Amino acid sequence: MRKLLLLTTVILVGLVFIARLFYLQVYSGNDYDIFEDTAIKKEYTYPKRGYVYDRNGRLLVANQPSYDVMVIPREVEPMDSLKLKEFCDLLKITKEDYDKKLKRAKTYSPRLPSPFVPQLSKNDYAVLQEKMRKYEGFYIQKRSLRAYQTTIGANVLGDIGEVNRSIIKKQPYYKLGDLIGKQGIEKTYEKTLRGVKGIKFVQKDRFNKDLGPFKEGKLDTLPVPGKDITITIDSKLQAYGELLMTNKRGGIVAIEPSSGEILAMVSGPSYNPNLLVGRNRSKNFNKLYRDSIAKPLFDRGLQAMYPPGSPFKTLNALIALQEGVVTPNDRFSCALGYRYGNRKMGCHVHKSPANMSIGIYESCNAYFANVYRKIIDKYDSPAEGMDKWSKHIKSFGLGNYLNNDLSVGQPGKVPTANTYDRGYGKNRWYTTFTISNAIGQGEVLATPIQLANMAAAIGNRGYFYTPHIIKNIKGDDIPSKFTTPKHTTIDKQHFEPVIQGMLDVYNKGTADMLKVKGIEICGKTGTAENFAIIDSVKTQLTDHSIFVAFAPKDNPKIAIAVFVENGYFGSRFAGRMASLMIEYYLRGEISRKDMEDFVLRHSLEHEYQKPFSGEPFGINRQTTLEAIEEEEFQKLLQLKAEIPKS
Repeated sequence: MRKLLLLTTVILVGLVFIARLFYLQVYSGNDYDIFEDTAIKKEYTYPKRGYVYDRNGRLLVANQPSYDVMVIPREVEPMDSLKLKEFCDLLKITKEDYDKKLKRAKTYSPRLPSPFVPQLSKNDYAVLQEKMRKYEGFYIQKRSLRAYQTTIGANVLGDIGEVNRSIIKKQPYYKLGDLIGKQGIEKTYEKTLRGVKGIKFVQKDRFNKDLGPFKEGKLDTLPVPGKDITITIDSKLQAYGELLMTNKRGGIVAIEPSSGEILAMVSGPSYNPNLLVGRNRSKNFNKLYRDSIAKPLFDRGLQAMYPPGSPFKTLNALIALQEGVVTPNDRFSCALGYRYGNRKMGCHVHKSPANMSIGIYESCNAYFANVYRKIIDKYDSPAEGMDKWSKHIKSFGLGNYLNNDLSVGQPGKVPTANTYDRGYGKNRWYTTFTISNAIGQGEVLATPIQLANMAAAIGNRGYFYTPHIIKNIKGDDIPSKFTTPKHTTIDKQHFEPVIQGMLDVYNKGTADMLKVKGIEICGKTGTAENFAIIDSVKTQLTDHSIFVAFAPKDNPKIAIAVFVENGYFGSRFAGRMASLMIEYYLRGEISRKDMEDFVLRHSLEHEYQKPFSGEPFGINRQTTLEAIEEEEFQKLLQLKAEIPKS
């Protein structure tokens, strides 16, 4: 009986083991997690990251080989002092660096590979590869780094960098040492560009030695290359815009009105995208990040929120026409400004009384103060009028992120009745409390991309496409939200008087000196007051120069917004730059060399946070411009000559 019991027990145990082995072999893809099996080594193969081209097919971003020294801490054998010194010399690190890196790797995981020294150059790899067999626990992992074929568009292109633990926790696809898009299109289109890693499973024995492919390699996968993308940027226009922004701070955004495609997105000061590639990436990034004055990593075209100034008057004109509170021929007097109570909103000398066309091309503050009051006061209460006005403004894309495909941005600000209820109390404020909104000051804030989109909507007579940076993804369609028009709350027939006024800005108004022969440009100058707290005192600084425009007048090909910080009145810098950008895009050359020379020959760096001592409201505002040295000017001309001609 005992013999039978023992035999039965042995048979049952054997059957259990056989069943378990059969289960693991046959059903390992169901409940068995191969990634948790410490007896299986996982070797990843990294795919080629997708290339990036501009709208005309110019290659902007390619790849270059990179080599990471990886470590599996538990497989590292102790090294004597000579061997350790040789290893450190090959990696160009100190013994202290070696100890820190090994400790960090052990903290991450003693059994999983992690980067020890990332991004070796070709030369370093060539020297090291023949000797790696001497150092147990270390091996070389090949991957790709970005190779920028340009020095422009750093804010557009972005960069790639190592993932951190937070990213790994949220996205298990990534492992320590993997690279991910950090900014720009590299971040927005990360999943498209990165491809999919391949993997090999290697069986190991109990002595941690490789036995060969697990299951004869049946579970191994090949890497899937990333997809190439074409972006909407015109690299020639982008380069020219960055040239014009030299020695200045500000943003330029240009859009194709018929599609919403972003033609240029300039932020100044900028930097060379190649600085954020390779082993010096971290050091260079820290330098850029800590530059609190220039702030080169701050995208002023997308993130800087400014008072929109006088270009905002065009929206108040459109709303007044839609609401039926004025006609294009209604006139209002201007006696160097608009008085309300014991206060006055100043204005400059021009013909009076002004109708809508004069109000726009002379940028009359008094005209638009009257128009704004009529809009708000049409309703039973200021709160009701304010909310109606706010709804119209927001229909042009102001006050929100625009739902675009850009990696950063700010929503700007469009006030509502609730804004003033919080500040003054419900039913305790009146239209005059908000009168600065009439001229784009007050509580209104906008980014350059929002104003460029506004100009596109006006040029289209009432609709716009969501501004976007993607033009084509190889093998895929772009999202439908970028090809579906969005309509404003203004009827089409109301746009013509406003557009005529914007055309007259060039013909006989504040931008008459900026005309480009043969191109009908519709624009609007702007000067935004600029204040800062200096030594606990609210101090007026040099004003910002603003300009929005589109061209040609009918079926426009380009809409643009230019902000130049501390650039004085709108036509001085922003207007010149807008006209130059428009001509360069439409013709590929510049006829107004006088305007180009003025912009390139002057620096505004000295104006940063300089208190303003002139008259308020744009009267007699003058400055001593700081001219750059002739040698530097010639360098700028050489940079222009290097922009491709075709």
